[in-house]
Amino acid sequence: MSANARQTVVIAVGGNALIRDKHHVAVTDQVEAVRESSSYIADLVQEGYTPVITHGNGPQVGFLLRRVELASAELPAIPLDYLGADTQGATGYMFSRSLRNELANRNIDRSIAAVVTQSIVDKNDPAFADPTKPIGSFMDEETAKRREVEDGWAVREDAGRGYRRVVPSPIPRDIVEKDVITTLVAAGCLVVAVGGGGIPVSREESGELSGVEAVIDKDRASALLASLLGVETFVICTAVDTVAINFNTPEQQELHRLTVAEAKKYLAEGQFGAGSMAPKIEAAINFLEQGGKRVIITSLPLLKDAVAGNAGTSITQ
Repeated sequence: MSANARQTVVIAVGGNALIRDKHHVAVTDQVEAVRESSSYIADLVQEGYTPVITHGNGPQVGFLLRRVELASAELPAIPLDYLGADTQGATGYMFSRSLRNELANRNIDRSIAAVVTQSIVDKNDPAFADPTKPIGSFMDEETAKRREVEDGWAVREDAGRGYRRVVPSPIPRDIVEKDVITTLVAAGCLVVAVGGGGIPVSREESGELSGVEAVIDKDRASALLASLLGVETFVICTAVDTVAINFNTPEQQELHRLTVAEAKKYLAEGQFGAGSMAPKIEAAINFLEQGGKRVIITSLPLLKDAVAGNAGTSITQ
């Protein structure tokens, strides 16, 4: 493996890096959150690393969907893949601008590029037969049934709070822009890519790409990108400093070192929340089984220390 691959690190930034809480959702609040996140990423750049930054987009897509709903009497609907592209562009702009400013303040000159990224999914993925990912606003039953008939939506009742649209969450199989990203990284460019897991597209028999109404797990797509780039280290930044078992109980135990076998064991025992930590552990296992050397799960403030091996949870073979 080249020295460049060892110094390149894929960092999957969680939603808390963009929206801290429900009281700070304005664009100005998100810009401030990204500015803070960029300072931690810049610490790694200062240490000689070339980060490839990925990010979530769930709340942002939800906001755009709500705007579409409110404007439905005047403007046509926007397909989900285009909403994903919109959020990738906006969030990529936030990160590239904030990181550029942060590095300039440290007298570091590095090129930065945000790449609108498409992730290829299999149209025969079982997820399409069982949509589970809730998106958009809550609806009453009458509205939900109407959208089901008129728009072909799949809808489900959500924990007594009303009905929501649900969409498939298929497994990403490839990344269309992988060669572009590889070229940029090889040139020493800092790249923002695979936002929200990438825009889901399928490849037709003709070879053409078609947009798909789906949502891809951000960590799984980030792990795939890390594997395609051939990097040694994949970092998942989330709201907690370390992974724990018996979470939120008197028996809670923080795990600073984990093997793949141990991670699989705890996963099978249901130690990791299905909608929170479990997808991250699954992404970590996928990356390591594809040849990766190390996965780190930690919070952004501990990023530099975690990459140095002094914080967070480190998962290896």
